[in-house]
Amino acid sequence: MTPQMQSQQTRTLCQLAPVIPVIVIRDAARAADLARALVTGGLPVLEVTLRSDAALDAIRAMSGVPGGHVGAGTVLTPDDAKRAKDAGASFAVSPGLTDRLIDACADLELPLLPGVVTASEIMGAADAGFDMLKFFPAEAVGGAPALKSLAGPLPRISFCPTGGVTPQNAGSYLSLPNVVCVGGSWIVTDADVAAGNWQAIEDRARVAAALPRG
Repeated sequence: MTPQMQSQQTRTLCQLAPVIPVIVIRDAARAADLARALVTGGLPVLEVTLRSDAALDAIRAMSGVPGGHVGAGTVLTPDDAKRAKDAGASFAVSPGLTDRLIDACADLELPLLPGVVTASEIMGAADAGFDMLKFFPAEAVGGAPALKSLAGPLPRISFCPTGGVTPQNAGSYLSLPNVVCVGGSWIVTDADVAAGNWQAIEDRARVAAALPRG
């Protein structure tokens, strides 16, 4: 699977909803219920970060929920990509981009949403064939104004900004022509997951799913 094909697939996923929940899950037994709440709330694309021991088991559980598209986040190495694919991930998200990761995801036929910050990184990703990118850490490197500035010289590149995106600033990103969706961690809280408060998560998902896009 070429980077061009990968970007086509990740772009299609990013177009499904204005927000991709970024999830750190610590109890895989709660993963399927969590996925159902998010999908029911209108957010079908879910990113489970590989930052906990439960992440791969959570991806396995969540990938069986009808209507959901579950990806692995914090994919750093070819081994991460393989373990994610074996667990049922339908896409991978990385904070950056390396040649080894490009080759691994191509071999695994695992669509990759790679992370970038600078114009040089964006141009490098574009040279490799990617035109749908993660902009991370968004707020720390200039937020929506930075992405707006990048749209001029790099008009064919689209982004999913992640990192510091909140309900208060999500609209400023989504109004930009080069932003397809945002990634956000505010929809899923540890407290609600621990309490099994799926309705609260579904309610936040429903609000996020209704955010307008430019």
